[in-house]
This record gives sequence, structure tokens and C-alpha cells, in this order.
Amino acid sequence: QVQLAESGGGSVQPGGSLRLSCVPSGRFFSISVMSWHRQAPGKEREFVAEINWSGPVTAYADSVKGRFTISRDNSNTLYLQMNSLKPEDTAVYYCKLATSNGPQYWGQGTQVTVSS
Repeated sequence: QVQLAESGGGSVQPGGSLRLSCVPSGRFFSISVMSWHRQAPGKEREFVAEINWSGPVTAYADSVKGRFTISRDNSNTLYLQMNSLKPEDTAVYYCKLATSNGPQYWGQGTQVTVSS
């Protein structure tokens, strides 16, 4: 059974920084893409950033470009460095793993709250 463990969320003041991590475990085929998504209260889940595992090629939502950086390491851990955080970044952040043979997996999410 594949599991994705997110960590690094918390509360921070506007302008602050947080670094999220996502560690996959279990048996799965090779990774194609890993990504971060978020869901604010009362809103639909939205795309934040993704990284193509073989590239690595990255892509970002316009709302986070220049402030967030997605990265990975050789242990398959996914990161999201979030700088210059704004109150509108408040959400539950989820990581997603897409395999090369099709199946996709989601983590349970980590709460990020930006408030003064």
C-alpha cells in the first residue's frame, strides 16, 4: 500500500516561510510526476506546483510563481519551499504522486495557516 506522508505545515505570519516535505512509502512503479495541491475552506482543491521526475521540469500556478519552489531529492522526497507567504495561501496542502504506469496517490494533507 502506497502512503504519502506530508509534514512541515504550521502557522506563520504574513511574509514568513515554511518548507513542506512529502515522503512516499510502499511499493509503486516508477514516479512520473509529483505535485502539490491545496484546498482552502469552502473552495475546491487547486494545483500549486509540480515536478517531472526525470527532468526535472517544474511548473507553478500563477498565484505562487516567484514565491514557492518545488524540488525533490534522490530519496524520492518532495519539497515545497514557501516564501513571502500571504493570508490567501492558507489551506490544507496535499502532495500527489503519479506513476509511470497510471496509478496516482494522495497524501492526507498538512495545514498551512498564514495570519497576523
